[in-house]
Amino acid sequence: MEGIMTQARGVRVAEVQRMLRKLPDVVEGRSYGMPSFLLNGRFLARFRDGDTVLVVQLATIGERDVLMELDPRAFFFTEHYRNYPAVLVRLAEVPPALLSDVLRESWSHVVELPATRPRKARKAPKAKR
Repeated sequence: MEGIMTQARGVRVAEVQRMLRKLPDVVEGRSYGMPSFLLNGRFLARFRDGDTVLVVQLATIGERDVLMELDPRAFFFTEHYRNYPAVLVRLAEVPPALLSDVLRESWSHVVELPATRPRKARKAPKAKR
């Protein structure tokens, strides 16, 4: 843990975007109406709270617990995510190398999930006469 305490902290949004775009097959899209980074149509990550926090998909809630124990300054969750395998990352507090590792680990989990089926375009309802 001492190594984490002495590492430089803080990652700018542009650097996070570069990290995510460098991962194979990651594209920008929308998830629940929010701009997000997707892998095979599945949620991988997105910014929130004025781009000061990154939401990252994890394999398990246990992984989140480990990250929060490892570095509680950088990793946390809110009640909304209590039962969902995701972690919130304070960009001003996370060491860049640690964030890169977390994103690669997230990628390796999400890439194993089955791709989502493309959604059918909704047809406008017919006007009543």
